[in-house]
Amino acid sequence: MQRQQAPFRADIVGSFLRPDSIKQARQQLAEGIIDAAQLREIENNAIRHLVQQQCDCGLHVVTDGEFRRAWWHFDFFDGLQGVERYDAEQGIQFNGVQTKAHGVRVTGKLAFGDHPMLEDFRYLKSISGDAQPKMTIPSPSVLHFRGGRKDIDATVYPDLSDYFDDLATTWRDAIRAFL
Repeated sequence: MQRQQAPFRADIVGSFLRPDSIKQARQQLAEGIIDAAQLREIENNAIRHLVQQQCDCGLHVVTDGEFRRAWWHFDFFDGLQGVERYDAEQGIQFNGVQTKAHGVRVTGKLAFGDHPMLEDFRYLKSISGDAQPKMTIPSPSVLHFRGGRKDIDATVYPDLSDYFDDLATTWRDAIRAFL
């Protein structure tokens, strides 16, 4: 008998190639041709189509393909309280390509709060039907090990054990919010 609830024998990470409609819409947004609401509607249409494709393939867990994200991890970090993105000196070498130079640093007490991706998840959940919606989030270690101690404000977290406590609480809150 096939399982209808997690854990499943097969799963997907959740990142899909963005369709041309989204790529073009982002370019149009950058050029001032469309606004953020129009971009969101184009993303919604592409996500609806993707969810239907996943269901048609027999998947019991569906994702939004990360279609609204620019980065699989930085976009999540940006929504956390106490974290800010900055322009780094250089990108990361990945698959033979140098990525854009972005970094994140902890500048305040960490918390999950009213994360912007919650709205994205609510939309995904509203169109998932009988399938379980899933949001891909980076592990807490990605936030810590990306920059290490130098990217954690020592005046906010003089003792790293307090940082790790808040990091764990933040991720627990995130996981609960995405249920």
